[in-house]
Amino acid sequence: MSLDIDSGPKVMGDDGEFHAVDEAVDLSGTPPEAWVALALFWALAGVVFTQFVTRYVLNDSASWTEEIARYLLIGTVFVGASIGVAKNNHIQVDLLYRYLPQGLARGLARLVDAVRVAFFVAMSWLTVAMMQKMGNYQMTIVDLPMNIVYGVCLFGFVAMALRSLWVARVHWRRGYSVLERPETTMQDR
Repeated sequence: MSLDIDSGPKVMGDDGEFHAVDEAVDLSGTPPEAWVALALFWALAGVVFTQFVTRYVLNDSASWTEEIARYLLIGTVFVGASIGVAKNNHIQVDLLYRYLPQGLARGLARLVDAVRVAFFVAMSWLTVAMMQKMGNYQMTIVDLPMNIVYGVCLFGFVAMALRSLWVARVHWRRGYSVLERPETTMQDR
């Protein structure tokens, strides 16, 4: 079987120059928590850059950078996880749903949605309880309350709980979930 390279899209013009046009970038569908995660990520990048400069250029490492970088990474993960919940693309096993009867598969998918919502609500509640027990506990090096870090984690858990409710509602309205039809996405309605 031979492959005809001229049968594909033409990217090199007759003038020998590369011609390509990018699609317009549309950020209108970006959820608010994604912007928060992006801000945390860039703050993390700035702190890590500061750590690099103070350690290797100035040869006088700033002690606060490692602690703050760790907390910004935690925040980026917890807030960014809500994006995965909104897209419904966390790890899942959909092989079982191929072999179950349709009614049983639908019931199990609804149970998964309910357990996911309950888990994130429970984690939100437990984070609040832990924040209350922590009281005015301070960070190790920086003189700030640890509840700032746990507050960002709480924001992430609440965002995940709200997004999981939204995902369950989408599944309920359209009559199937991504588990039952893995070829679909949350944008398919």
